[in-house]
Amino acid sequence: MSTTRIRIGIAVSIALLASGAIAAETMQKISPEMSFFVTSAGLGKGADLGGLAGADRHCQQLAAAAGAGKKQWRAYLSTTGDKPVHARDRIGKGPWYTAEGRLVARNVDELHASNSINRMTALTEKGARVNGRADSPNMHDILTGSGVDGRAVVSDKDTTCGNWTKSGDGAAMVGHHDRWGLKDDEPSRSWNASHPSRGCSQDNLRASGGAGMFYCFAVNTK
Repeated sequence: MSTTRIRIGIAVSIALLASGAIAAETMQKISPEMSFFVTSAGLGKGADLGGLAGADRHCQQLAAAAGAGKKQWRAYLSTTGDKPVHARDRIGKGPWYTAEGRLVARNVDELHASNSINRMTALTEKGARVNGRADSPNMHDILTGSGVDGRAVVSDKDTTCGNWTKSGDGAAMVGHHDRWGLKDDEPSRSWNASHPSRGCSQDNLRASGGAGMFYCFAVNTK
């Protein structure tokens, strides 16, 4: 075997070992305690998530791909109507941790009182940070359909894009995961109730700084 071939073989082996080490390091970043994340991607149909069931399924699939599929996952979304569903009532009792193992909140009341969701804790299931207002593209609008207390918004207007089944006209309440908006006021700093979207389509969501993403919480955190 020539010296050149030996050198090539060594180089390939080193590259494979390096890539394996990087992959292993990436996997190690996902804490087994992870029980909260922002979806790394929406469903591509704007705010039409297939209702709560479709949103929950998306949370479960993303969690499974990240190695956390044994937990039961729910989307942090409210619905309106004769029998409203409140996001805060869907997500279990806590505590919740990020993909890095950082505590987000110990319980539901703390979650809605401490504003502990921010740029540092609103990580995806892969442990990645989500683009905020200072980034391009801005993706800080997170779908919730909720008020600051985590309950469905009482309004004569659409606040959930038809309970997450519409991708055209309508609107959905969104929060700013980076807690940064156009004004220095409480709505702009809210992770779950900043303003209504401009519409329900993917383009409408992008227009105000969103991508159809939402929060996911594990109901059973152990």
